[in-house]
Amino acid sequence: MTMHIHHPSLSLNGKKKGKQKFRSAAEAQRARELDESWKDLQKRWGVEQEERKRKRALAAPVWTQSSPTHRGANDPKPKSLSTWTTGAVSSKPSPQYTGTKIIGIGTMHKSNAVPIFNDQEAIEISTMRRG
Repeated sequence: MTMHIHHPSLSLNGKKKGKQKFRSAAEAQRARELDESWKDLQKRWGVEQEERKRKRALAAPVWTQSSPTHRGANDPKPKSLSTWTTGAVSSKPSPQYTGTKIIGIGTMHKSNAVPIFNDQEAIEISTMRRG
């Protein structure tokens, strides 16, 4: 099996950003200075970012699911209408033709069902199928 190269947007593990490019050396120097000053500022406050996150998570109260408060949560469920069926749903009765005009159903071409009204039509359909 071969490995296929595809666009990063199609990957499931995310898109890795490359090295940041700057327009000029002065802009790159300015970005480095800002980054260093930001790190110094964080150190001056005494707590690193990850440590702050960990402490905050540990200090948070434990979540417990409270009782449902939405409308109807404590209301009793209405009873279902009792039907004569024993299963989940009743099946629809099969339709049956009760008239006297159609005497049968014939197959004209492949699975094309056509109604037959008299004997002459039945003969015609049977000869068309073979002809």
